[in-house]
Amino acid sequence: MTTIDEDRVTDRRVRQEQRSDAHKLTSLGGLAALSLDALSSVAYGPEAIVLVLVAAGASAIRFALPITIAITILLLTLVVSYSQVIAVHPDGGGAYAVAKKSLGRRTSLLAAASLVVDYVLTVAVSLAAGAASLGSVFPFFARNLLLTCLLGLAVLTALNLVGIAESAKALMLPTGVFVVSIAAVIAVGLGRPHPVAVIGHDLGAIHPTEALGLVLILKAFAAGCSALTGVEAIANGVPAFRSPAVRRAQRTEIALGVLLGSLLVGLAVLIHMHHTVPRGDVTILAQLSAAAFGTGWPFYVTNIAVTLVLLFAANTSFGGLPVLMSLLSRDNRLPHLFGLRAERPVYRYGVIALSLFAGFLLVVIGAKTQRLLPLFAIGVFIGFTISQVGLVRHWLRERTPGWVPRAVLNGTGAAMSAMAGIVFFASKFTEGAWLLVLIIPALMLLFGRTELYYRVAGAQLGIGRLPDKPLCPPARSGPLVIVPVVAANLLTKIALETAMKIGGEVEAVCVDLDHSKTRALCDEWKRWDPGLELRVLPSPHRNLVPPVVGYVRSRLAAGRDVAVLLAEVQPRKRRHEILHNQRGVLLATALRARTDAIVATVSFRLK
Repeated sequence: MTTIDEDRVTDRRVRQEQRSDAHKLTSLGGLAALSLDALSSVAYGPEAIVLVLVAAGASAIRFALPITIAITILLLTLVVSYSQVIAVHPDGGGAYAVAKKSLGRRTSLLAAASLVVDYVLTVAVSLAAGAASLGSVFPFFARNLLLTCLLGLAVLTALNLVGIAESAKALMLPTGVFVVSIAAVIAVGLGRPHPVAVIGHDLGAIHPTEALGLVLILKAFAAGCSALTGVEAIANGVPAFRSPAVRRAQRTEIALGVLLGSLLVGLAVLIHMHHTVPRGDVTILAQLSAAAFGTGWPFYVTNIAVTLVLLFAANTSFGGLPVLMSLLSRDNRLPHLFGLRAERPVYRYGVIALSLFAGFLLVVIGAKTQRLLPLFAIGVFIGFTISQVGLVRHWLRERTPGWVPRAVLNGTGAAMSAMAGIVFFASKFTEGAWLLVLIIPALMLLFGRTELYYRVAGAQLGIGRLPDKPLCPPARSGPLVIVPVVAANLLTKIALETAMKIGGEVEAVCVDLDHSKTRALCDEWKRWDPGLELRVLPSPHRNLVPPVVGYVRSRLAAGRDVAVLLAEVQPRKRRHEILHNQRGVLLATALRARTDAIVATVSFRLK
């Protein structure tokens, strides 16, 4: 039997979600927190196109506008598609969730590996590019690029450990200044037939080194598609939005597509109109801003805003990767600690892991952006293609009203993104893209081995089948023993039997971290009927520690002697310990620090 009153629990959950929403994203906050990677790409996407085309001579720059229009069409296709992904998979995960549902296990592992690579590279590339941009204005930072990157990484990590909503508030001002500045460059520049100022030094006559043909145009298209990195982050981070999360995330995705597409096309028109070619020590975007404003204060505001947004673009990964890692942990493909939340609704272990990986990359490459660029966009194209193909399979299977045009749209997007990915991979293979042939399969192997380990351990723990009822010894006096449980399995049976031997009264409690899982556990408990009530503890922010600590304190305040018995799994090998017992460690540490209860553990040794 369970101590659950349906109406009371429903009201309590509504209040919990309302309180939790205060820490989540609005549509505007989502645009600031999850879209900076995509928006900041206007600083290097158009320039990537020009740098490829100029190999065929200055006259080839005229193709930058039609190529940008083609990229914008792909962008809008992807945005509409990811709006559909948000509706079909409101728990987040993007390409991973689509692949897991529609394309099978191996494809889902490929999607997860490519997304992890992309998120880590996004942080490293954004910080390195931002530091380099700042160093071009202030020489001190140019001499200390790595230190600047690591300081920026530390700031972003701290902001995201506090909470994504707080980090979004901190990013709204620079995001707004950046968007307004780029829009002003376009609007003012379109009204000027000739540049107000020309900056940078002339590189001399541009001599063609490659014939202008289909191959070069495809290379320019693939290079320009680096501007599309980040459009999937909103679909990956749907749970971070306030209710109604799906509607808010879809509005944010559409707003991102319209805004980014407008900026890309506007800058391409300026490049075409002013026939902008590369010059020494300045970027294409800096040339366009000087052409519009001259070299007065608007020029400096624009370029400083670009620098800040490039630095903060890494925040997109901090919003998306921890959610993805929590989904992987829920599927037993990463250690379960990545699914735990801290005091605030933050997947802090995912945030810390992302920070460590990105910091390691920055140290290894010495904060040199060009050493990472060959790897940057390929992971995104893999995710794009998988999500599109997965949605085509979804529409073919479900055949809901309007499925034919949706399937055609997603199929077109899959073909375009696959083509861009293949061209980019082939053209950058010798420049470092070959590393992905090693990294992505290695991650897939890691996910698969972790999943296999949890499957074997779960079989020994009896997960998925109800154990025998625990043996109840004769009643005796003793402390109240509280047993936190997460499932009705063999480990829970052993913990309850041990608790009954210790004390005179035993209480089993579970924390309501996920409503559907809590309801399933309550149903299992009723079928099992171990002779004890299951007390469900509300969790306003869906975190583990505060509800248990608060409940233990309440029992201590009632004058009871309280012991808390935590069940743990003892693996055969030390390297497997990271896969188990994180909940027990967190609870034991908090209970010993904040209460006077006795804290004990009972172990189950895996064979």
